[in-house]
Amino acid sequence: MRKKSVALGGYVSYLPAEVLWPMGHDVKSEGRMKSVGEAMDSSTNNRKLQHIRIVQSDLGVDRRKLYFDGVLLRHRALPEINLADVDPSVEFLGKRLSFPLMITSMTGGDHEILRRVNRNLARAAEATGVAMAVGSQRVMFSNPSARDSFELREVAPTTVLCANLGAVQLNYGFGIQECRRAVEVLAADALCLHLNPLQEAVQPEGDTNFAGLAEKIGLVARELEVPVILKEVGSGMSAPDVELALRAGIRIVDVAGAGGTSWSRVEHHRRRDSAAEGLGLVFQDWGIPTPLALWLLRPYRDRLQLIASGGIRTGLDMAKAIVLGASLCGMASPFLEPALESAERVIEKIERLKREFVTAMFLLGVAKVAEMRGNDSLLLEPLTGRRSW
Repeated sequence: MRKKSVALGGYVSYLPAEVLWPMGHDVKSEGRMKSVGEAMDSSTNNRKLQHIRIVQSDLGVDRRKLYFDGVLLRHRALPEINLADVDPSVEFLGKRLSFPLMITSMTGGDHEILRRVNRNLARAAEATGVAMAVGSQRVMFSNPSARDSFELREVAPTTVLCANLGAVQLNYGFGIQECRRAVEVLAADALCLHLNPLQEAVQPEGDTNFAGLAEKIGLVARELEVPVILKEVGSGMSAPDVELALRAGIRIVDVAGAGGTSWSRVEHHRRRDSAAEGLGLVFQDWGIPTPLALWLLRPYRDRLQLIASGGIRTGLDMAKAIVLGASLCGMASPFLEPALESAERVIEKIERLKREFVTAMFLLGVAKVAEMRGNDSLLLEPLTGRRSW
């Protein structure tokens, strides 16, 4: 059995080739594609399957830094409200959500596993009244058969659905037409343009030309018929990034901070060149912790909507993120295993998160989400200067 040696948490471990390559892939024929188009098709589609298998196989990919445990909220022994009267619903992109949750970008492509995951997530999002963003749709431009994994409006006719493309692709031939097609396939309410410089730097086939990207993002934001959401994928957004986003006309930003899934570590498993050996592990915890990113961006609360993702694992984490200024909270990794099984399993997970979120609201003595959003008085102490992140 062909194996790849990797360093995991200070000791040497091995991921077998069948983990790194999807079912039906001939490992021996790797690198011998017949054409550039075939290579792009195989690389992009197989990469999505590899990502799922790596996340399942290496528990260390979820860094579980538990940064939100360091955020302490003010408990009310006399909340002076009825738990039954707590209303966790919010409005996002003109639609009402049952509580401020988005199933964030995960996958999509030409494989039954990827189709099943997306459809189970979409069905659950519709049933529970939460938002959903799909994984990168780049694959459907090189492999038309992947398109149906993103055609989800038939199973989620009313809830918020967000399309998704890598922003860096705007420097590699993509433009407004590709953005429109991504939105049209999903009948999406918005387009997420994700920023992933660390992942691309570690990824074997990474696209690393991020020069002049803000201007091109601005062109898309001005011409596209739906709002553009700018998001990181696990390293956080800083004030200079938000300044560029605002100048580009962006009004919704997903900070997607450090503390949860490390795409640097995921891509580490996919490298086979000795020159970059260990690079993904060196940077596996790089970035701004999500709670700190929200706190540092508090001066911008009145100019844009902040989405919090990255290391959020419970409804209590969600409540803390809302208090720190987020309008919505995103999770991806916690939904992967349930989505591989059924929509019902995903629904169970969402309902559990909602119960936790409502309980937190009750214990804070707030009946509406608007009463807690960006309400610093609900924090026992400010974040900056209080702890080492």
